[in-house]
Amino acid sequence: MNLFSRKINQVLVTASVGLMLAAGAALAQQAPAADAAAPGRPDVKNVGDWMVRCFPIQSPSPCDIFQEQDYQKTGQRVLSISIAYVPSMDKHAIQISVPLDISIPKGVTLQTDAYTSPVLKYRRCDRNGCYIEMAVDNGLVEGLAKSGAEGKVNIAADNGKNYTLKFSLKGFSQAHDDMVAQARAKAKPVEQSAAATPAGAPKKP
Repeated sequence: MNLFSRKINQVLVTASVGLMLAAGAALAQQAPAADAAAPGRPDVKNVGDWMVRCFPIQSPSPCDIFQEQDYQKTGQRVLSISIAYVPSMDKHAIQISVPLDISIPKGVTLQTDAYTSPVLKYRRCDRNGCYIEMAVDNGLVEGLAKSGAEGKVNIAADNGKNYTLKFSLKGFSQAHDDMVAQARAKAKPVEQSAAATPAGAPKKP
């Protein structure tokens, strides 16, 4: 990956991480008596098994589609997937959260009945899990949209065993299209100096 491509990827990842931070802050502010449309709270719509979320933030990607799978006995998160769209770059960014004790070098793949993604590499881990946070080709989203009702995340554990974490694709295409439309209406364009000018290029006076 050249310097220009790395810069584009970093812009997308930063936008995606910013969206996740906004999501975390919104969850922390939740209260039973709070107005669902109160300032700082996301606008959330359920489409199939996905949530379309738009946050009241100045961002090149203020919206995402989101799904979380929890372990029924404990309520602990097992898997979450967030896909955001940056209209000014016509690019997507993805965040996938999986449990700890995974093999970092092996990354993950997304697989459906009609599509298998390239290997997606982990970016970081914390006490809650390990995360894929990266820009992805639009073809990944198109592959998921053209698939059947179920997908899976293939992961490798530290003990050498392989596992699959299932997620639903019910409503994925419609949720994505809704999210893209809202993102186009609400997004703040990426600064050209940050994303469109290759490293080392002369600056305009």
